Amino acid sequence: MKNGKLIVIAAPSGSGKTSIVKSLISDESLNLGFSVSATSREKRENEINGKDYYFLSQNQFKEKINLNEFVEWEEVYKETFYGTLKSEIDNLNSLGKNLIFDIDVIGGLSIKKTFPESTLALFICPPSLKELENRLRKRGTDSEEKIRIRLSKASKEMSMSVLYDYSIENYNLEETVAKVKTLINNFL
Repeated sequence: MKNGKLIVIAAPSGSGKTSIVKSLISDESLNLGFSVSATSREKRENEINGKDYYFLSQNQFKEKINLNEFVEWEEVYKETFYGTLKSEIDNLNSLGKNLIFDIDVIGGLSIKKTFPESTLALFICPPSLKELENRLRKRGTDSEEKIRIRLSKASKEMSMSVLYDYSIENYNLEETVAKVKTLINNFL
């Protein structure tokens, strides 16, 4: 990795990190390139391969692990892998972009550990676990079992917020985006 800075936006599932990242990418003054993660999970209805994620089979994902093609990867949920491909960072760097990651909590810490001087790691907190549950139910993409798993994981992830450079509560999306944008501008 050479030129660009890395901006990690991490949070428990349903905290609003994807909405925040989409808003930040639209601000051309930040010169952000979105780092598309790879995953072995099923593609959701409105998702596009190569734009939202690189959707891989479990075997394809494991093969890339064995070939050392990831900067970081994790089995986020049982038999569901997520990771950042080295080629993704190289491609965005070659375009002279600062990279922004919409990433799970452990993955965000891995990026920060690998590139400590060039990474700003931001943790997005939901106002409460009850509000997080409401958001997960409202988006309507997960079964009851998956919602329970996500909520259980979220309480563990929240305890890791202290390992990030900043922790921002996402009570109001516009205010949260403004706070995050200020932190990014100061970092850049």
